[in-house]
Amino acid sequence: MTTTPEHDKRIAEMKFFSVYPHYVTKVKKKGRTIEELHAVIEWLTGFNEEKLHVLIDEKVTFKTFFERATLNPNAELIKGVICGYRIEDIETPLTKQTRYLDKLIEELARGRKMEKILRVKK
Repeated sequence: MTTTPEHDKRIAEMKFFSVYPHYVTKVKKKGRTIEELHAVIEWLTGFNEEKLHVLIDEKVTFKTFFERATLNPNAELIKGVICGYRIEDIETPLTKQTRYLDKLIEELARGRKMEKILRVKK
């Protein structure tokens, strides 16, 4: 299933600060920590906790969030289905990056080991 221009636009305009609390709730409910959540976000984007909170305070959109990010070169190893979309088939870079983040957080919440989530190459 490919994304629509409307779907891509909605993601681009969505505010990161409004979604972040849902990430926190999701991982904490499943027994994971905020530190682990931040480690996952930092691995993908390069944003440490301090920079993350600056972006939250600025109320940036996902478009701005990922424009400022330095995407991990191993992000392309993130595969699978999230929110009904196969990540590998998403053509819009911003939508793909957002789904990368969603997939990592889902894996964290499901109890996957950090070294697997962070795509550590052997």
